[in-house]
Amino acid sequence: MTQVTVERAAAQLPELLKSVRNGEEVIITEGECPVAKLIGLGPAAAKRRAGTAKGLISIAADFDAPLPDFDAYMQ
Repeated sequence: MTQVTVERAAAQLPELLKSVRNGEEVIITEGECPVAKLIGLGPAAAKRRAGTAKGLISIAADFDAPLPDFDAYMQ
């Protein structure tokens, strides 16, 4: 984990972003106090598309029929 001052971060932002892309974390300090952390976001998730599971899911004809275990409760 690298620590840099605000001034150095402002002057060397492209280099710091390159480090973050390579998996490194960068702490930005103001004086001796840490004030921010730069971390990578990772790869973007693929966008979901509607209908990709079409035909893969089926519901049984008796899906909403009473269960035999509950016969005593239904009387």
